[in-house]
Amino acid sequence: MPAIFMEKETEVGNIKDEKCLVLLSKNIFSAETARPVDGFVAIEGNRIAEVGSREQVSRWIEKADRIIDLGSKTVTPGFVDCHTFFSGYLLLSIGVDFSQIKSDKDGVEAIKSYSASYPDRGYVFGHGWRPETFSISDEGLLDREFPDKPVVIFSSGQDNCWMNRKAREKFGFAPEKCYAEMLWRMMPFYLNEPETERKYVSYMRMLNERGITSIKEMTFDDYYGFADTMERLEKNGEMTVRVSFMSQPVGRGIDLEHGRAMKKRFTGDFLKFSGYNRMTDRGIARFLGELNEPYKSNPDTKCMTPVEWGLIGRETLEADKNGFRFSLHCQGDGAFRHTVDLYSRCAQENGRLVNRHAVTDLEFTRPEDLERFGSMGGIAEIYAQIQSLDNKAELISMIDSQLGMERGKYYWNRRQMIDSGICLTCGTDLPLLFPDVPQSIYCGCGGYFKDGKSFNERNMITVPEMLTAWTRNGQYSLGNEKVLGTLEKGKLADIAVLDEDIFSIPVEKAGQVKVCLTISNGRVVYEKP
Repeated sequence: MPAIFMEKETEVGNIKDEKCLVLLSKNIFSAETARPVDGFVAIEGNRIAEVGSREQVSRWIEKADRIIDLGSKTVTPGFVDCHTFFSGYLLLSIGVDFSQIKSDKDGVEAIKSYSASYPDRGYVFGHGWRPETFSISDEGLLDREFPDKPVVIFSSGQDNCWMNRKAREKFGFAPEKCYAEMLWRMMPFYLNEPETERKYVSYMRMLNERGITSIKEMTFDDYYGFADTMERLEKNGEMTVRVSFMSQPVGRGIDLEHGRAMKKRFTGDFLKFSGYNRMTDRGIARFLGELNEPYKSNPDTKCMTPVEWGLIGRETLEADKNGFRFSLHCQGDGAFRHTVDLYSRCAQENGRLVNRHAVTDLEFTRPEDLERFGSMGGIAEIYAQIQSLDNKAELISMIDSQLGMERGKYYWNRRQMIDSGICLTCGTDLPLLFPDVPQSIYCGCGGYFKDGKSFNERNMITVPEMLTAWTRNGQYSLGNEKVLGTLEKGKLADIAVLDEDIFSIPVEKAGQVKVCLTISNGRVVYEKP
């Protein structure tokens, strides 16, 4: 990083505090307008003191404790991930490491060794299991060796697990139903292990390294006591990511008393309660997405598993009546239409939704429903990086088989979302994806898959629109637009810096760009060496 001058700097761990910090760049993207300017951002304490052209910077240069000349690097507001799961991220490193274990016999020995290190724990969890290279010589071995202690070893993709009978009985799920909403009985155990607090600090560090300064975090039911840990981190000044909690009912129905208590309890700069979240349908590839018209490959069905619209409708309207927002996860065009119909019954002012309800994913949608959602001020939380998971041929084959290519032209129709007036924001469903804004530009602006081939480019959006979705729109979704989301005088200083001029680099090369500097609440929380 060129021309870095430091003096009067204090450092605690990897977090640096300056009384006055000045960033110079030829590409200051304020998110107020579509194009960057050549200028500066001055930070005093935890707020932006001034944003201006380079000609106006001289008085700030004189009083600065530190000046960072970033050349042509891109300075933006801090990024917002509107759909994350720490409870899922934790499963990547929980318990015993199975990444190098190849057989059930070696696995049992590893579990015994781990158990000996934690004799007071009445369970064993693990991570990194690779079923494709794991040999099982005896299907009953795990049950015989551990008849009374639940054992669950998650695969590296967390979509499968090796578990014993006792774990099935205690936690109520099986390997074929090993997804987040089924694990809620486990969460009180692993969310409250002593090392989990340390792992949350590491989680925030990982997010900061990717320019993330705010998240909307999905928490199941009442978060099973982990909110106490979050509160302690905030009081100790260890929070470097602002968290808006969303409660997802799984073990019981919507808990409005919990929401009221959380809203009253968390009123600081880093923790707040945002509302409620629910799944509606699931993946189109497995006939679980709810469609308006039948599946091409199965003309007798529009959705293999009916969506609980009665329950979802009652909870959404009850939350809305009590002033809480709701986000519903939709993948098929039928589920999205159902959701727009439901939101149309919620409180509105001048035709706009009062409580900023959102829809997550929006894999396959129809233009007329997007226009209806946009007219009521709806918010979309898209997975802009989702194409990085597949090769083009695989996805096209699925779309053609399930929908046909005529309907397939409405897949990932982000262009129509913006043109319809929808507030477009970005999420990752972390740990499904890890936030990577340059990669989201590569996929969501260029339409590229992991093999470098593109699809539906006409549905993609521009680079400034993508950056706006990750910044200003994300903070609007979280209700923070008065204090965050744009680079403006007086706003809180959450800032991310990309190590290239993201506006000039070809979109097909955008995925190579990295975050090189992150500022949270005026503090440098990540700086690329």
